[in-house]
Amino acid sequence: MSEQNKLLGVASSPHVSSPIGTRSLMLDVLIALVPALCAAVFFFGPRALIATAISVAACEIFEFGYRKLLHKTQTNGDLSAAVTGVLLAFVCPVTLPYWMLVIGDFFAIVVVKQLFGGLGKNFLNPALAGRAFLMLSYPVAMTTWAVPGEWAGLVSASDAVTGATPLSVDFMHSGVLPTASLQDMLVGNIGGCMGEVSAILLLVGGIYLIARGVIRIQVPVAFIGTVAVLTFLFPQGGNDRLTWMLYELLGGGLFLGAFFMATDYVTSPTSSLGEVVYGIGCGLLTVFIRYFGGYPEGVSYAILIMNVCVWFIDQVCKPSRFGMTKELKEKQKAAKKAAKEGSAS
Repeated sequence: MSEQNKLLGVASSPHVSSPIGTRSLMLDVLIALVPALCAAVFFFGPRALIATAISVAACEIFEFGYRKLLHKTQTNGDLSAAVTGVLLAFVCPVTLPYWMLVIGDFFAIVVVKQLFGGLGKNFLNPALAGRAFLMLSYPVAMTTWAVPGEWAGLVSASDAVTGATPLSVDFMHSGVLPTASLQDMLVGNIGGCMGEVSAILLLVGGIYLIARGVIRIQVPVAFIGTVAVLTFLFPQGGNDRLTWMLYELLGGGLFLGAFFMATDYVTSPTSSLGEVVYGIGCGLLTVFIRYFGGYPEGVSYAILIMNVCVWFIDQVCKPSRFGMTKELKEKQKAAKKAAKEGSAS
């Protein structure tokens, strides 16, 4: 045996390495979002591509600048900021001025992500929090939807032809079905946020992530399944149950939220049971906000509310340790109680 083979390497855990890292996972997410981006460019024009590129660049610059200013290790290479930039652009209308989108990027990266310690420490999804901030700050601009096929200008979208989305207040509260057909909603030939209109391409991207092992199936199935069951059981306006359910599933940002937002590693539960509870909660809140809220879309706010509940869900749904029996649990409780009484005396 050579001298080199006799040397032992001393290092801290973990001692098992994997080729799968944050960068590779984020790259898969970006790849899964490409079909929806192509649909956005097809229906809304090249402005959708430019807005997405600007959003990604702004997120990368804000992350680099913040960490440079505070003398922290740079993390731009993990592509998490790029994913935030794409997702935030996807949940905004294509007519949104670029400078407003950049403000949303700043809030998402600096306030929601970096001020809490960076990737892995934020308790809200940065892209959805950025969208909520933009909705609060610029509600008119965030609810001005371009008509598909009527491309907005590259520099200014003030001359763009606008219209309503299928998930209008009349649809949700009065049960008036939209003029768009289910086929149009499936492929994305409708007004709305530029990255959420094509349900079929978002589904393709979601299946890709599941096949690659990037996300697990529990959250999307529980989320979409809950919305499907509730809207089937409680249709509005006396509409056919199945038709109403399909409009609810294909409209809005349900597929984008279920596959790409609610499955975020940092802001979703860690256990399988917790993921199911989390997904059901997202579905319940989505339908509740759509039916009873003043804003027809509830996916973003439902996920943000459930993000805040993740810590509690993890505590309640925490799996038992291997080998831990009921008797051992009772002994541990008794020992802790005795220790507390001894310290108090």
